[in-house]
Amino acid sequence: MLKYFSVKNFKQFKNVEIDFSDVRDYKFSEKCIKNKLIKNAVIYGKNASGKTNFGIAVMDIINHLVDKEKNLSFYDYYLNADNNQEPAEFKYKFLLDNYDIVYEYKKTNWNVLVEEKLCINNNIVFDYDFKSQVFIHSKFENFDFDKLNWEFKTQEMSVLRYIANNTELENNSVIKKLIIFVSNMLWFGRTDRGSNYTGFTPPGGFGGNYDMLNYIIENDLVEELQQFFQTNGVDKKLTVQTNPDGGKALYFVHKQLLPFKTASSGTVALLLLFFWYKQCKNMSLIIIDEFDAFYHYELAEKIVKLLIEKVDAQVILTSHNTNLLTNRIMRPDCYFILTKNRLCSFSKATQRELREGHNLEKLYVSGEFGE
Repeated sequence: MLKYFSVKNFKQFKNVEIDFSDVRDYKFSEKCIKNKLIKNAVIYGKNASGKTNFGIAVMDIINHLVDKEKNLSFYDYYLNADNNQEPAEFKYKFLLDNYDIVYEYKKTNWNVLVEEKLCINNNIVFDYDFKSQVFIHSKFENFDFDKLNWEFKTQEMSVLRYIANNTELENNSVIKKLIIFVSNMLWFGRTDRGSNYTGFTPPGGFGGNYDMLNYIIENDLVEELQQFFQTNGVDKKLTVQTNPDGGKALYFVHKQLLPFKTASSGTVALLLLFFWYKQCKNMSLIIIDEFDAFYHYELAEKIVKLLIEKVDAQVILTSHNTNLLTNRIMRPDCYFILTKNRLCSFSKATQRELREGHNLEKLYVSGEFGE
């Protein structure tokens, strides 16, 4: 699981961090915690506070470590506009089985590394300077990487990626565990008719609504999708029909058949969630941006509970929906507020000792948490 993340000098962020190990001793909503780390989190913040960009920052690691879907439109600008002469700095702490992993790097663009550093259980593996092309520190002999041939490492290639690609790693290798975790990270946000995503790529790829529908038809999931819709308030009957060109398509059953493209934005958002939900057993970390923008407040609550109870991966949501701010669903150390200068949990954002009976929504709206 991701234990900690910080980023400096990236987009609008001068310095912001999130600590998933800062868990309080609340005796309610305990399913939001796993292995003493926050498993489910919701991030709030005003418009343009950086909620989307924070998720993009967390996903930056995939750009140089793994061959997964990359949405390069996210990086039309990269460095902080007030300090664009200095590189962006990223720091990740992972807890994978019994390994504490700290991975840090600096970049001047999404694919241009300046420095890269890896520590495992407080032991440094390497610290590499890309400008001078030298190892500031390295202890490869402690991790059985001392015989690795560096002759063919290209100037811009990540050291960690080179190790992973050119070493026969055992299944219990900490490097393999880390690469698998990063490979299985997913960020997605929806538009009014579809989706943007980066990271985890499903088998066969993914390109929009029709790819989702083809996946559902080809895997005989139409009945399950219909049940998912009905459970979440969309009481429509679905059927598969063969078009004149021989291809199959999904339709709504009324007195006449209506093609799925007539679906409402809320129904399309549910389709998108269902599609990724069917893939989630293979995921490590899921970030859903403004997940409930097209949901009724009761549906938004159902979806959060589904993600808490049925999804094993860490899940980070962004939202403006204050109806979700209740200890019935989550807890104060799992709700976060993002402002210009910080990202912190509700439990840290106030001097008040928050209890199960507190009305978090009312406190938030009244300004208790410093926004």
